Amino acid sequence: MTRLAFRLPKRGQACLAGLLLALALPGIRPAAAASVDCPDAGLLGPALLESICWDCVFPIRFGGSVIGDGDVPDGAADGAVCVCDDNRGVPHLGLTYGMWEPAGLFEIVRSPGCSPILGGTKIEATGDLLRGSRGGTLYDKGDRAFYHYHMWKFPLLAMLELFTPTECVRDGGVDIDLLYFSELDPTWVYDELAFLANPESAAVASPEAQAACIADAAAATAGHPIDALFWCAGTWGPLYPLAGSHLTHSSMPRNTSLLTTRALAAMHRRGLARRTMGDEALCKAQIEPFLPKSQYQLSQVYPKPEANGRHAIGAHSFDWGEWRVLPAVGEDFLHLTWRWLDCCLTF
Repeated sequence: MTRLAFRLPKRGQACLAGLLLALALPGIRPAAAASVDCPDAGLLGPALLESICWDCVFPIRFGGSVIGDGDVPDGAADGAVCVCDDNRGVPHLGLTYGMWEPAGLFEIVRSPGCSPILGGTKIEATGDLLRGSRGGTLYDKGDRAFYHYHMWKFPLLAMLELFTPTECVRDGGVDIDLLYFSELDPTWVYDELAFLANPESAAVASPEAQAACIADAAAATAGHPIDALFWCAGTWGPLYPLAGSHLTHSSMPRNTSLLTTRALAAMHRRGLARRTMGDEALCKAQIEPFLPKSQYQLSQVYPKPEANGRHAIGAHSFDWGEWRVLPAVGEDFLHLTWRWLDCCLTF
């Protein structure tokens, strides 16, 4: 099958990025000078177009036919025809439509309130009281790291009016919004509170349950994580506890990807993220308390962008990003979440 490539024209890229900033973030001013403690990712500018994998929206499935190369996730709607009710309960016939869409941005940062997306601006919420650390490499208390996260809504295709019909906008808007701020969430800061908020973690803490994650690691590296093993994050480690501390025995791209996945799982547990994949989600996004890993893929945006691809949750970082780090100054990360969207285009 011929691969379809999509590229925005270079002329006017900076103008378009400036327009997105002006429309989406009125009244926000970036810091006068970013610092090593809170870097400027440069995302709201030309990098917005240069750091995104535009080919990654493919394949697109329309009416049962697949357009472009790539993997359709397990569990996606595969029918050609669908029926959805309108606001009055009247059923309408339609065609199925499915695609990968950039849906969210996660800032994984050490300094509380730091926002690389906003040019290194620090949002004063807790001061340095809950400051994080990348940790060390020794097998003592220094081998644990802690990061905060900020979840941003990022419906890039909907904002640009590309590939996203009105019926397929699932998040109730086409602007960039800050949705969640972990500094104000005690369950992210304290592992004990995370356990109390998610008691199912006790049921999957046994050696047998953790051994099952070997299968998920192999499947995720092949691009098909196992949704039934909801407590596993492939080669990245255990998903629980849904908190910001973790062991630092691997690379920072891998560790921060794990924290991004934990944050996504926490959003699903609270009903703040929903299932958008499958036959049951064609008409409306559904509540899904456990993370549907196959619905999501990630790509790193900062400090070194993964502009030519995306990877499954739990895929080994040797394949996509072990080298995507800058020593000393590249200890804060941005990860873009790609979400498979199934919807019904009614007549």
